[in-house]
Amino acid sequence: MDCIGAIDQGTQSTRFFLYDAQCRPLASAQVEFPQVYPHAGWVEQDPMAIWASVQEAVRQAMEQARGEFPQLTVRAVGITNQRETTLVWDRSTGQPLHNAIVWLDNRTSGVCHAMAQQLGSQNYFRPVTGLPISTYFSAYKLKWLLDNVPAVAAAAADGRAMFGTVDSWLIYQLTGGVDGGLHITDVSNASRTNLMDLRTLSWHEPTLRLFGVPPAMLPQIRSNAEVYGTVKAEGPLKGVPIAGCLGDQQAAMMGQRCAVSEAKNTYGTGCFMLLNTGPELVQSSHGLLSTLAFQLGAGAAPHYALEGSIAIAGQGISWLRDRMGFIASAAESEAVAGSVPDSGGVYFVPAFGGLLAPWWQDDARGVIVGLTQYSTKAHIVRAMLEAICFQTRDVLEAMQADSGTARLPVMFVDGGASQNDLLMQMQADILQVPVRRPAHLETTSLGAALAAGIGMGMLTAEQAFTDLKHNTGGTLFQPRITPAAASRRHAKWKLAVERSFALAELTADLQEESEPRGEAAGPPAAQAAAGSQAAAGKGKS
Repeated sequence: MDCIGAIDQGTQSTRFFLYDAQCRPLASAQVEFPQVYPHAGWVEQDPMAIWASVQEAVRQAMEQARGEFPQLTVRAVGITNQRETTLVWDRSTGQPLHNAIVWLDNRTSGVCHAMAQQLGSQNYFRPVTGLPISTYFSAYKLKWLLDNVPAVAAAAADGRAMFGTVDSWLIYQLTGGVDGGLHITDVSNASRTNLMDLRTLSWHEPTLRLFGVPPAMLPQIRSNAEVYGTVKAEGPLKGVPIAGCLGDQQAAMMGQRCAVSEAKNTYGTGCFMLLNTGPELVQSSHGLLSTLAFQLGAGAAPHYALEGSIAIAGQGISWLRDRMGFIASAAESEAVAGSVPDSGGVYFVPAFGGLLAPWWQDDARGVIVGLTQYSTKAHIVRAMLEAICFQTRDVLEAMQADSGTARLPVMFVDGGASQNDLLMQMQADILQVPVRRPAHLETTSLGAALAAGIGMGMLTAEQAFTDLKHNTGGTLFQPRITPAAASRRHAKWKLAVERSFALAELTADLQEESEPRGEAAGPPAAQAAAGSQAAAGKGKS
C-alpha cells in the first residue's frame, strides 16, 4: 500500500500522520515536549527536544501502521511546522547555539519599539514583506540573538551560523545534519520572517542590512511542493523523499482546500484565519498580514493570502486549567461554560503578551472585566471561549474591509479547540456565518501530505482542490441568534479590549517591587522586638 507521511511539528507537541491515496488517515502518533519560560513573556524550546519528538512520533506511528498494513510503503513525506519560531545553529558542529525563541515570545518589544521609532512607522516593511513591525516575526528574534548571545554573534561573524525556522531545522536534521544536511526553507515560512520580498520570493537585501543579518546564514528558499532531498537520518523514513513543506497555517488552508475568496480558521494554541486572495497580493490597511498562501511547484505561480493572527486561543483554555484550576481538562471547558446561559456580563481579553491582529498592541495585558458578586468560574470560562469568537470576528471584519469580499458563505474551521461544539456554535452566532468543521480535524497534517503528493507527482493541484475537496464530511453550525444581538455583544467586547491597552508597565520591574530592605532591616515587628531587647540589655549592664 502506497501512502504519504506528514510531520506536523506544533508549538506544544509533534504529530506524525500517514495517509492513503484518497487522503484517509491510516495511523498517527503525538509526542509532547517541554516549554521553557526563562522570564515573564519569554518562551523557548530546546531544538534537540523538538527533533527528538519528531523521531519518536515517526517511530510510534510507523510501528502502529506496519502492524496493521505490513505491505505499507511511504512514497513521500511532507512537513508542516509552527511558524516564526527562530533557531540558530553551528554549521561546523550541527549543534544549536541557543534555545529556539518561540513565535509568541515578546522579549523583542524593545527592539520593535526602537526600530519603529528609527524608521518612522510600524508599517515600514509592509510594502515589501507584508508585515508590520512586531515581536511576532523571526527577524526581530534573530536580531535579539545576534545582539545578546555572544555565541551567536561570533558564529555569524565567522560564517558558521545557520538561521532557520523549525522547518529548516527539521529538514537539516532529516537530510543528514552536520553530515551534509540541507539548509533550506519554503516560501510560506520565509514569508513569516519579515526578511523575504513577497513579490520576488527572495531575501530582501536592504532589509537584511537593517537587521544586521549576514546573507550567508540564511537558508535557500524553495516552493511548497517539490522534492528537496531524501531522508538520511536513521529510522523508518530513511530513503523517503521529502517533497512538501508549508507553515502550519498555510498547510491548514491547503488541507481545507480553500479556493480563491474562501477562508479557514484554525483553533490551536493561537487562532489563525487565512483568506485565499489568489495570485493577487492584497496589502492590508486594517491590521492584517499579507502573506504567502502556497506555491505548488518550483515554476508555479504563487497564491497569496490575508491573515489575521490571534495569540491566545487554546492556550487560554490551558491557562484556565493549569494556572487557575477552573477546569480539570480542556474538554471540560465545554461543560463548565455550558452550565450557564451566558457570561453574565463578564468579558475576558486574554492579552497575556499583547494583542496581535487587528490591534497590534504589544503593551496590552490580560483583563477580566464586568465581574460582580453574581460571577462564577463558569462565567469566566464561558467568557474565555467567547473571547476566541470575538477576536475571530475582529479579524473577519478587517479581512472583508481589505479584500472587498462580501459575506462569507461559510467559514471552514479546524484545530484541536474546534472539537468543542459549544465554541463552534458561539462562533457561528458571533460571526453570523455558518461554520463547517471537517470530519478529519488535522487539516494541517493533511495539507503537508497533499503538498508532498503534488511534489512527488502522485496527484496534481487540480485534483487536490477539486476531486478530493468534498471528501471530508463534517458538521455545519448555523447561527442561532440575530445579527443585532451579535453586534451588541461585539460592541461590548471592543470596550473590554480598549481597557487592556497600555498595561505592560503593570508586569514590569516586579523583582524591584519586592526588593528586600537588607539584612539590617526586617519587618516592623521584628525591628521593634530587636529594639526592646537592646534596651533591656543596656539596663542590665
